[in-house]
Amino acid sequence: MTQEDFINHRLSKRLIFNFVDNNKVHNLLSQIDSINKEWQISTTLSPQFLEKLQTNTIVSSTGASTRIEGSKLSDEQVELFLRQSKLRKLETRDQQEVAGYLEMIKRVFEDFESIELQERTIKQAHSVLLKYSQKDDKYRGGYKLQSNQVVAVDDQGQVVGVIFNPSNVEETPMEMKDLINWTKEALENNLVHPLLVISNFVFEFLSIHPFKDGNGRISRILTNLLLLKNRYSFVKYISNEKLVEKSKVEYYLALRKTSNTWKTDKEDLTPWLFYFLDVLQKQGELALDLTRNEEVERLLSDKQLQVWKAILASETIGRKEIAEKTGLSLKTMESTTKKLMIMNKIERVGEGRASRYRVKNK
Repeated sequence: MTQEDFINHRLSKRLIFNFVDNNKVHNLLSQIDSINKEWQISTTLSPQFLEKLQTNTIVSSTGASTRIEGSKLSDEQVELFLRQSKLRKLETRDQQEVAGYLEMIKRVFEDFESIELQERTIKQAHSVLLKYSQKDDKYRGGYKLQSNQVVAVDDQGQVVGVIFNPSNVEETPMEMKDLINWTKEALENNLVHPLLVISNFVFEFLSIHPFKDGNGRISRILTNLLLLKNRYSFVKYISNEKLVEKSKVEYYLALRKTSNTWKTDKEDLTPWLFYFLDVLQKQGELALDLTRNEEVERLLSDKQLQVWKAILASETIGRKEIAEKTGLSLKTMESTTKKLMIMNKIERVGEGRASRYRVKNK
């Protein structure tokens, strides 16, 4: 694709905004990039704690993404399902969808660097997503064979409205190839800010709606993949899907508003773009909070919080002093100091009975 072809491409033209929207877009991009930079240089969380956070995100993302499409499994049920993976029996449609999403999101988090954005890999991801659903045997990993619709569903999984009608069967293969080529060209040659490219890609993917089923879930898998490949590493520790689930009304509204101008001479991406960037900014801020003291307090129980505040108020403090200040048992105190050390928030000075604790980097 020549530079002129790229500039004149439909997907490029809708990234040209009016003065007011342009300022808002670039302000959001600047804020998100600033958050991402701060996350990368200031993260002091231990590898053990980050691993635990990633597992929590995998569970939350799976629960939220499948519930957006009508599943009724809670995060607690998904977590239990994950722990009992070797024993599980996929008896229900919800369980089958959860199993597929769990497998795919884990693969993205672990191997994103080696997963390339290609038509083949998108179809493979769809196969994994639906691999446990016998009902989808005929459609797994292949583009739709009949027209479909983008619909909104309520908390009971009932369709409450049609958002828009996607590309038809004949258009889908060519439009998917064109979308992937444009996206790779933009990202590999740094022609457009990566967050604009990713947002544009996700909306167009949803608009084409290339598969019979699973398009929403695949779009969220691809969102995680593209963000990670472009070094927005905080997405592994705060669930993007959970934030979308919490703002599902706004999510559907942004899609509907943007779809009103889709494939017209005056396409307006801004409703979707502002929604996408707002969610990402919130996701980054929540991740950054994990590196700050106030987030520590949200992660602790009342008794554990007493131990943290006693350490925070002292230059160094011993075991007996903590117990005296808090009135807690040594067992509770020791379990809490261990948790705070795993979180990389405190460190122990000395050994045995003479050991003391202090806030790390204080």
